[in-house]
Amino acid sequence: MPELPEVEVVKKSLEREVIKKTIKKVKIYDFNLRYKVNKNEISKINGLRILKIERRSKYLIFMLDKGLSMLVHLGMTGKFFIVKKNLLKQKTSFYYEIDEKNENKHDRLKFIFKNKTQLIYNDIRKFGFIKFFFTKDIKKNSHLKNLGPEPLKNNFNFSYFKHYIVGRNRSIKNLLMDQKFVSGLGNIYVNEILFISKIKPDKKVNSLKDKELKALIKNTKKILKNAIDRGGSSIRDFSSENGKKGSFQEHLKVYGRIGLSCSNS
Repeated sequence: MPELPEVEVVKKSLEREVIKKTIKKVKIYDFNLRYKVNKNEISKINGLRILKIERRSKYLIFMLDKGLSMLVHLGMTGKFFIVKKNLLKQKTSFYYEIDEKNENKHDRLKFIFKNKTQLIYNDIRKFGFIKFFFTKDIKKNSHLKNLGPEPLKNNFNFSYFKHYIVGRNRSIKNLLMDQKFVSGLGNIYVNEILFISKIKPDKKVNSLKDKELKALIKNTKKILKNAIDRGGSSIRDFSSENGKKGSFQEHLKVYGRIGLSCSNS
């Protein structure tokens, strides 16, 4: 599943391609994503312009005219393609070569803009979803309202961390994976953060020392920024803008290194 850096890279790619563009119509090839696509809701965005795209945790939020927003979760294999006037399908943030013969059958929705640019949502396993809500109700959205702070924001800090773990007896890996504690992290980056911080995944949070908390916060921000700068991890499905392969996977210290020598030794 894509984690914060990969989704951030997707967001940056899409910002460059579709911001300020007006949706002419939407074609639905398959309604059966994780949640069934609502045809009536989709029809309401015809003629609307994409004003802004934000990322919250692992979600993308497309903010549209008339106070509407579109929430997208990529699931395990969801991805966006851009098709311009030359009709060539372009990657947004994915490293694999485009195989039109095999890729097209997994196209689920196509957003057609007035300038004839197309945005295609493609999802092999169909664990992703697309939903709509009023922008003013964003804080009430069931997928977003219980998320913890963004790890790159200032409110993910020592004071927050120290206060949160009082009276808790969970493992540190379990806590870092909990989206209610901090949003956007998953197995890849949690493993990297713990390894760089020299903290065992099963260590209980109530036994962490202040210097370890500070190391976790520092390394979380450092690793995520580095991953975004390098285009996200290209493990399996993701790459950087313009289809260039992300390079962060070349710098992973622990994930995917079973059987290899320890990079800390």
